[in-house]
Amino acid sequence: MNTPTSPRRLFRSRNQKMIAGVCGGLAEYFNVDPTWVRLLFVLLTLLGVGLFVIVYLIFWVIVPLAPPSSAELSK
Repeated sequence: MNTPTSPRRLFRSRNQKMIAGVCGGLAEYFNVDPTWVRLLFVLLTLLGVGLFVIVYLIFWVIVPLAPPSSAELSK
């Protein structure tokens, strides 16, 4: 029996971030290691003559920051 689950949402990561958490958020969404997503962004940026820098900046502005976890709230 299938139980309804809440749809997954894309957030910028609070835990796996180096600059803005975009790659970390994508990695959490797709359940992969953030290092691979970061390497892919760098590779695509080098091959795309900087186009993916603009894509990263757009993601930074559009994708919301993940809500704080309960552990972060109790600090």
